[in-house]
Amino acid sequence: MITGLTHTLLIILITIAISIIAWQQRNVMNRLIFNISAIKHGQYDRFLTHGFIHNDGMHLFFNMFTLYFFGRNIEWFFRGYLSGMGFVLFYCSAIIIAAIPSYLHHRNLNSYRSLGASGAVNAVLFSSILFNPWGMIYIYILPVPAIIFGTIYLCYSMYAIRSGHSPLIDHRAHITGAIYGFLFPLLLEPSLGTAFFYKFINSPLF
Repeated sequence: MITGLTHTLLIILITIAISIIAWQQRNVMNRLIFNISAIKHGQYDRFLTHGFIHNDGMHLFFNMFTLYFFGRNIEWFFRGYLSGMGFVLFYCSAIIIAAIPSYLHHRNLNSYRSLGASGAVNAVLFSSILFNPWGMIYIYILPVPAIIFGTIYLCYSMYAIRSGHSPLIDHRAHITGAIYGFLFPLLLEPSLGTAFFYKFINSPLF
């Protein structure tokens, strides 16, 4: 691997490249998107491939922006697993697992489609929250603690599910990804739960 090219940056570059290709070539978009009918016909790879395409530039930017800030913070932990490929496995498995609730919910709706890395990105975000709940992300120049940013994001996702906003974006995946991202490191190292508790109650804001 090129020196300095972390797995986080590599995933970002691959996702940007595939998304741009999919925007320019509709057949690529149609082949990679999460599509209930196609999955029922055996194209199970769509559980993964839909996470590498996005609806538009803003959708792509927001996901990759979040991944960039928080992926670098947790990659060190997963590097100790699967011969250094643990973060890649975690990210790809999060795409797949985050899509399962929507598949079950929409399994009788053959026209249902979705796309985007939001489920996996939320998994990365909430893994970072587990390690450092009060770590800062900068929105423009405004510093926002990760745990507050994540809570707002989940509240928006729940609102979007109820309102039917942005039908191609799987908001259920945001919630599932968050749960997966928080619990998966705990399964690997349960002691992280105690560490999180003490970091949470020792908020620098109070």
